[in-house]
Amino acid sequence: MEKKVLIVGTVPYNKKSTSRAFDAYFHFFEKENLAQIFSNAKAPCKGHCSTLFQITDGRMLSRWLGKKIDTGVIYNYDDLEDEWEDWNLEFENKGTKKLYKAASRHTPLSHVLRGVLWRKKFWCTDKLNKWLDGFRPDCVFLAFSDDYFIPRIAIYVARRYNIPIVSCIGDDYYFNTKFSLNPFYYIYKYTYRRLVRKIFSYPSSAIYISDKIRDKYNSEFGLSGQTVYLTSTVSRKPFKPINKESPIITYFGNIRAGRNNSLNDIGIALGKINSNYRLEVYSNELDAKIYKKLIENPFIDYKGSVPYAQVKERIKESDITIVTEGLGRNDINIMRYSLSTKAADSLASGTAIFVYGDFESGVIEYMKSTGAAMVCESKDDLCKSITELINDTELQHQYYNKAIEITKKNHNLAASCRVSEDVINTAIEKGKS
Repeated sequence: MEKKVLIVGTVPYNKKSTSRAFDAYFHFFEKENLAQIFSNAKAPCKGHCSTLFQITDGRMLSRWLGKKIDTGVIYNYDDLEDEWEDWNLEFENKGTKKLYKAASRHTPLSHVLRGVLWRKKFWCTDKLNKWLDGFRPDCVFLAFSDDYFIPRIAIYVARRYNIPIVSCIGDDYYFNTKFSLNPFYYIYKYTYRRLVRKIFSYPSSAIYISDKIRDKYNSEFGLSGQTVYLTSTVSRKPFKPINKESPIITYFGNIRAGRNNSLNDIGIALGKINSNYRLEVYSNELDAKIYKKLIENPFIDYKGSVPYAQVKERIKESDITIVTEGLGRNDINIMRYSLSTKAADSLASGTAIFVYGDFESGVIEYMKSTGAAMVCESKDDLCKSITELINDTELQHQYYNKAIEITKKNHNLAASCRVSEDVINTAIEKGKS
């Protein structure tokens, strides 16, 4: 009988966000065997889970202020919409909206305050426990977060049912440290690292987004976790040379962590090569301070958010798709082990891929290792690298064929799901022994 898995993570499955990576783990699971606890303020859409339990900052704040409300809301699959709308979050009041924006900045102080806000007695309710007892999980799947409350909830459920924790690790929240004059940084880092060690001292295993982060965490914590590369539902188009006169050049995804600066660099380079060239940027970003310079760049068309179905269509229409990371030292440290969904989508698409960033960044190192993309690691080389990619049809064809090989090898949905299920089942069996 297939085991029941409780996912604990901030965001449920959504085609528009990084949480669509869950498909690489749970695509072939029966939805009756999956449930999730999450904290995002948006109502979920139909995904992998038969039932979901939402606990938000807003409702936790209301309980802190003395209001007698349920901090948890239950959603069932049949009652959900087919797809999320754009990130037009609805808030109970202006205070909740300010709280959500402050928490989204991920500062040491916001993490500490959020940790205080999420008191166990407010989220660990009879309603939650009754919901958990109705599902009765065999394993907790922890989608790692840099906040305290997600790991704390995972530990609570694991102890309640004496079941293992399988962690999904795609970003380095543990090893990534820096010098800071902010005392809250050291308070946060010390308490967070202690919490992570508690997770891995419990019967556990892990699934990693890349070999690079797998080797680091397995070695440090004595784990035997496996790499599960993200997959893509983008269909491959036939090879077609880049249109040299008016190429369609696109970027889809997060523009934080310095990516906005890198995209701005690419836009400037395109203008130098040909004043008619443009970079289209599609992102869910709501903070005008982040996308301001992209709007101001005459060689960038900032398009905002579009449904994932349209993303897939525009990728197919593109001549070049961009994969990039920030070049700042802090940006590199943050993204050192990360491998975004853009890697799988771009490799699967059949478009030419242009990669810009530092080799120390996880996705840049990975894309360079594939031999399936033009990789530029220096701002000074942007014009030269972009021009070479646009003008060399034979090189484009080599990249196209190599991308087919890498997609079949690393981004195969059936293989990814099989590895995920093996890790989960092994953890459950070890927990019983």
